[in-house]
Amino acid sequence: MKNQSDGGEAILQAFRSLGIDYIMSSPGSEWGAVWEALASQKLTNSPGPTYLTCAHETLAVNLATGYTMVTGRMQAVMLHTGVGLLQGSMGIDGAMRQGVPMVVVSGESLSFGDDPDFDPGAQWQSLLSVVGGPHRLVEPIVKWSQQAGSVSTMFQQVVSAGEMAQRTPAGPVYMGVPIETMGQPWEPPSDFRHAPPAPKTTAAPADIENVAKMLVASKQPAIIAELSGRDPAANEALVELAELLAIPVVEGRWSMFANFPKDHPLHQGFHRPALIDEADLVLTLACAAPWYPPSAGPKKARVVAIDETPFRPAMVYQPNQAEIFLEGDTASTLQLLIAAVRAAEVDEAAVADRQTHWAAAHAARIADVRATEAEAASKETISPVALCAALSDAAPADTIYVDETITHRGAVLPHLRCGGPGSYFRAHGGLGQGLGMALGAKLAAPDKTIISIMGDGTFMYNPVVQSLALSQHEDLPILIVVTNNSGYAAMKYNHRDYYPEGVGAGSEIWPGHPVTDLDYAELVQPFGGFGRRVEAMADLPGALEEALAAVADGRTAILNVMVDV
Repeated sequence: MKNQSDGGEAILQAFRSLGIDYIMSSPGSEWGAVWEALASQKLTNSPGPTYLTCAHETLAVNLATGYTMVTGRMQAVMLHTGVGLLQGSMGIDGAMRQGVPMVVVSGESLSFGDDPDFDPGAQWQSLLSVVGGPHRLVEPIVKWSQQAGSVSTMFQQVVSAGEMAQRTPAGPVYMGVPIETMGQPWEPPSDFRHAPPAPKTTAAPADIENVAKMLVASKQPAIIAELSGRDPAANEALVELAELLAIPVVEGRWSMFANFPKDHPLHQGFHRPALIDEADLVLTLACAAPWYPPSAGPKKARVVAIDETPFRPAMVYQPNQAEIFLEGDTASTLQLLIAAVRAAEVDEAAVADRQTHWAAAHAARIADVRATEAEAASKETISPVALCAALSDAAPADTIYVDETITHRGAVLPHLRCGGPGSYFRAHGGLGQGLGMALGAKLAAPDKTIISIMGDGTFMYNPVVQSLALSQHEDLPILIVVTNNSGYAAMKYNHRDYYPEGVGAGSEIWPGHPVTDLDYAELVQPFGGFGRRVEAMADLPGALEEALAAVADGRTAILNVMVDV
């Protein structure tokens, strides 16, 4: 048994100082020093993060993403050198685009066997070495990337990196850790500082006061919310502000969270309805792209952007049309804005008129939504609309949905009846991340039902076997709903739209469309789960009831739902 701390203990202690709950890992053989530190932690019953291993790097990263989205707490990811880093890069890129902080570490070797006192293994020279170091591989998709050059600085570098990850704009950070450095003796500091939470920044008081005056004077204000629902406090503050002045709220095309209750009378739908062009003042809340195309801004409104990061480093083109920026924490800014509005003289009659108008508009829109659902439910085949409505009826009220649909997202947003804080998360970036995020959400909220919904094409991008294995081993049952339209519909639609009179359209030849005719429901059986293929609308309610009962009983379920579009 070792009696002296080394670099493995330095890394583990840094994670403790950062308040890390889990180390999500798909590791390689270089991590012996950290494993030894974890073994010591377990033997001595010392407090510290739980080590959670899985068999795929993207899955490990997505676990961290899903857990952080639900809890708001940053986690650590431990991968295998450059090859593991590349495998996990899809998830790291997604975390960067979603503003999810995490600390990612992977190993490397510096001596390649020519150090007579240490043998890292022959694979490092011939197979695993990365010219310039593995940190070069992820530089474009993380906030900060560096090699740990010395055991004496390793602890503080990891802590500083973790603190940086949580600062605005939040995102993943990376450190490459050589095996030789991890194995060096480490002298812990006399006292460990626990990293404080990142501060909440707000806009200048004069700017908030100015926007409050603009809101009070506005005759037809409107709000577009996209990413503000990341923080439940922002969701609640948005409701308060909207009610205070009877402002209609629209959820943007790229919403990744539940930003506003869908059943609220001021909720006016998604994307870019006509009311945006009638508005004289538009507030955009944490919007990366509030309208599309980028030039299609409001026709006559002044635009105010409320956002922690109004200009995102991961975006190439972002022509923001705002004339005023309230830059800072969205929830805190909204709360200050509410206080300023309350202190002003508000035209209560105008507010009452807007409330009546928008409540009627909401009721009419919901009536149309329900009529569409009723028509869909009357058919023999299953449409995405009918599926989302049936899912909403069957699932518990506090269900958390993780959405990775593409062509069916237009049905998910209006017809999946969720909208409370933390009830909906969207996988962002490249496909193949939804299952890991859903399992991370289940890890964070074990008492809630987690439903992952995705198309058949997206399902094939996910590490399905590894996700199902982790679900079984770690007791993380979720419901996976595959909206199966038997192909990559987005590929077919793009081909058709680009060449409406082309050879493909004329002959019904769509080379990008085929996926597979596998019955995805059968994949869960070796992992003790429930699976069922559903082809008829009449069978859907019963299948959902069975699947949700299996999940409640601790088994992951897959419904392979054959949809008609």
